[in-house]
Amino acid sequence: MDMRQLRYFVAVARERNFSRAAETLHIAQPPLSRQIQQLEESLGAVLIDRTSRPLTLTEAGRFFYEQATQMITRMEHIREQTRRIAQSRREIFIIGCVGSTLYSGIPDLVRSMRARWPELGIEIREMMSVEQIAALKDGRIDLGVGRVRLTDPDVERITLREERLVVAFPKGHPKSLSSEPIALKEIEGETLVIYPSKPRPSFADEILGLFADLNVELGMVEEVREIQTALGLVAAAAGLCIIPAPSQRQRPDDVCYRILSDAQATSPVIMSCRRKDNSARIEEIKSLIREMYAQNPPWLQFSNISTG
Repeated sequence: MDMRQLRYFVAVARERNFSRAAETLHIAQPPLSRQIQQLEESLGAVLIDRTSRPLTLTEAGRFFYEQATQMITRMEHIREQTRRIAQSRREIFIIGCVGSTLYSGIPDLVRSMRARWPELGIEIREMMSVEQIAALKDGRIDLGVGRVRLTDPDVERITLREERLVVAFPKGHPKSLSSEPIALKEIEGETLVIYPSKPRPSFADEILGLFADLNVELGMVEEVREIQTALGLVAAAAGLCIIPAPSQRQRPDDVCYRILSDAQATSPVIMSCRRKDNSARIEEIKSLIREMYAQNPPWLQFSNISTG
């Protein structure tokens, strides 16, 4: 499977016709058909129902189409960013962060950084906590913001705050009708959707550890890659999910949220940087974070403890 095959498949899925897709791609139809067939063979799944007119996607094809379009968009972004960086002499500062922090402090921090250093190019990369450690050591990012308590002699890690955890319920679930805090014990035996499925250790392990620490029995466990997928499954009544409280602003129409009342039910927000990084900018960023907390922004209400 390569990017060319992804583009070919997306074109066929959009046009719902091999001939029109071949025209938009400026290739002949037979090689296009062969590429799609090879793609299906490599995946071990039929993506397109060829018996219908116009063509339709199978269930696997619909899923693959969503993922393929995201991958193509991401690759185009990478190309554009690489080209822009190569053409610019501006210093680029890269922040790696887990997706859930984009619902709390990261946007405010980046705005403050842009105001402090208008000539600095700032890039945000969504990256799992464990991936941030390797990326810092390799110089691929300059700062990490994650949730998993990891240790590495080359990386300094500072817990900025602890955020409350909430349970996401599908609309209509009996326990979704109340807005009062709920104990983890009250969802014992329910199907649980956790994320990310990889890489590990991750936020998923933090949640599984919470169940173990509180002696709460798990029901079935479904592992998915991203929080958006997890909440989509919750909306479809496929299970419950536990997420950091600031992330409950997602899917307000078809998902209900209740805060967990257990004292241990928190998730840390941890800043990571290279231990031997003597950059004055890192110290200034720490100062910006302290100033940001002093202003008590709305998202900070979801924090249990502030240590910034």
